[in-house]
Amino acid sequence: MKITIVEDASLKELEVVIKCQATDEQVLKICAGLKGFEQKLTGMFDGQVHVVNPSDIFYVESVDRKTFIYATKRVYESALKLYEIEERLATHDFIRVSKSAVLNFDKVVSLRGDLGGRLILALSNGEKITASRQYAGDIKRKLGMGSGTGSSGGKK
Repeated sequence: MKITIVEDASLKELEVVIKCQATDEQVLKICAGLKGFEQKLTGMFDGQVHVVNPSDIFYVESVDRKTFIYATKRVYESALKLYEIEERLATHDFIRVSKSAVLNFDKVVSLRGDLGGRLILALSNGEKITASRQYAGDIKRKLGMGSGTGSSGGKK
């Protein structure tokens, strides 16, 4: 793949042009990644709607039929369901860790095994998140560790 960057001060917005022989799976993935690059979420805090950048999110959790976004500065409540947020964040480095949580993998600083095939993931903010056995295999594969657990893969 050849990448060329052309600076033009007269442009009003960023323009990306992809030149290819044919639109294949790689080109479609690049397009999806570019579309998701500026994807933001909104969340409620103190009666106001706030814009939340995916890079500021540590994890998203569903509790008692409500969805919460745990971000750098505060916790927001979202009107979206967990699976909807997971879909919106698909082009970012988020991974499902349990039936009720999606985690920003960029915020993981360490992990260790736990009883029953679970994993404990330590985040850069000091919090620890437990990944269920069902999703531990996906996390290990993401790290190139193989599943090692015989996990079914954590599919919905």
